[in-house]
Amino acid sequence: MLTASREMIVDSGGVRLLGYYSPQSSPSAAAGTVALIHGWEGSADSAYILSAGRYLYSRGFNVFRLNLRDHGKSHHLNEGLFHGALIDETFNAVREIAALESGSPFYLLGFSLGANFSLRIALRQSRTKIANLRHVVAISPALDPYKATVSIDTGFAFYRRYFLNKWKRSLRKKQQLFPDRYRFDEVLKMKTCMEMTEAVMIYYPEFADYRDYFGHYTLLKDAFRDLQVPVTIIASEDDPVIPIADFHDLEQNPNLTLAVQRYGGHCGFFNAIPFDCWHEKKIASIFKDGRTAPLP
Repeated sequence: MLTASREMIVDSGGVRLLGYYSPQSSPSAAAGTVALIHGWEGSADSAYILSAGRYLYSRGFNVFRLNLRDHGKSHHLNEGLFHGALIDETFNAVREIAALESGSPFYLLGFSLGANFSLRIALRQSRTKIANLRHVVAISPALDPYKATVSIDTGFAFYRRYFLNKWKRSLRKKQQLFPDRYRFDEVLKMKTCMEMTEAVMIYYPEFADYRDYFGHYTLLKDAFRDLQVPVTIIASEDDPVIPIADFHDLEQNPNLTLAVQRYGGHCGFFNAIPFDCWHEKKIASIFKDGRTAPLP
């Protein structure tokens, strides 16, 4: 997959997003194209993205690994700062990726915050079509970002330190690139993700406060009422970041399949013997099942 990969800048309505496209050597024989979206402060080169991409590529799919704004090596591409409600630019980028092979099936796979973006992209099918989008798989999606942030801050110290360190590193990069616009000196001293979230709200005047901001990408209860594309959510009861009750409270929709596992943590669906990621096999199976269905 990496040998076949080529860097691409996706123009998303004035916003530039960085990605990597790995087409099959014979595109006409490909099983379809899969776009992968990483989690918060991950990247197109995160281990779970590379692992899933490699598996899907080896099963005949073209693979596109997309970086969200200010993730990976993309901080310089846009002056504006990343936040979780940037669905317009992400949707437009995914639609451009789908058009790379518009005559073949297109699939979307997201992890954690990237899974939340993927679910919102699926919901947009009710009013703005990605014509060849066949199925969306969301791994450990954050349905309620407020609760997820509280869980990070109050749960295992490892998670809090991990996300704080990566977020602060990202903000330092942004400040170095755009020193006239950003000063994060006080923010970088803070000890919790919620404290930092409240502090950076001054850079997002479109939101009244951090609760208003979180509300823009919260997906609870009847959020999937109008879902018109098949979606599979894989989640775990022992996820230390995402409350499992939020999944059980979702209203049913014939296009929504919810696969809740007893174990798996956060995006950690491993087999012990042999040691592998069982969800990759499941995802490939889901996508393969839909490849022969007629395009709309």
